[in-house]
Amino acid sequence: MIIAVFPGQGSQTPGFLSPWLEIDGARERLEAYSDQAGVDLVAAGTEWDADRIRDTSVAQPLIVAASLLSWAALTAAGPRPSGVAGHSVGEIAALAASGVLSDADALSLVGLRGRAMAEAAQAVETGMSAVVGGDEGAVLERLDALGLTPANYNGGGQIVAAGELPALAELAADAPRGTRVIPLQVAGAFHTRFMEPAVAALRDAAATVETAAPDTTLWTNSDGSTVDDGRRALDLVVAQVASPVRWDRCMASFAAQGVTGIIELAPAGALTGLAKRALRGTPTVAVKTPDDLDAAVSLLKEDQA
Repeated sequence: MIIAVFPGQGSQTPGFLSPWLEIDGARERLEAYSDQAGVDLVAAGTEWDADRIRDTSVAQPLIVAASLLSWAALTAAGPRPSGVAGHSVGEIAALAASGVLSDADALSLVGLRGRAMAEAAQAVETGMSAVVGGDEGAVLERLDALGLTPANYNGGGQIVAAGELPALAELAADAPRGTRVIPLQVAGAFHTRFMEPAVAALRDAAATVETAAPDTTLWTNSDGSTVDDGRRALDLVVAQVASPVRWDRCMASFAAQGVTGIIELAPAGALTGLAKRALRGTPTVAVKTPDDLDAAVSLLKEDQA
């Protein structure tokens, strides 16, 4: 069982979409996505610098658009993966890939999500830092003492802490034993109470969107389970804006359900890196550019042989 996974915020880099626009029809697709999201995604993915694409209102639709561009190229080139999952904002790409949402609705919602989360982040200066290694219990105890929230349980020995910047600075200055603290290039404490205003805005918009049952296995970040109802899947994604991402449980579910390979769509790399640590021995392909599609298609065909 080969599955496709879609990355979250922070995976974007300047110019990463340039090679994708060489595919026939990709530029036109991205222009349509731009209209739907309310962001010039062509310029963002090819011309804008790191600071400009770090803006939450830009980064989120840019990542989802890239994932769906690469998903379209993958599925046109070979067999479809047998399931999908997304990390944080990548869940919106997973909903579109599984047929729960149309691409147009996915881009419209992610554009709103990005703007609402950016606005929520302006109320208090907050951020996120990855805590790598150490004892999980000790890490969680330290975060609690500092008033920080474990926003992402990423598995592979990584927890992402989120909260106010002075507390994150204190965490870095006096990290739990055996850990490294790495500040992340994001503009707020996502998946925490600080994002509650964004949940309300997104919930109102999501209520007007048509959903369908997923046409493939779909995992949720809420607890790592699979979801077979489209409306419930969208409701969980909305609530996830202010709730922890349980990617660790998703990966545990992948193993329990016999996943034998993972393909990460663009902008790829982060989730295959986590899988290499938490799902040792499971083949992975990071589809960073169109040149990586052949390896992904080969993995899918080997699974069906």
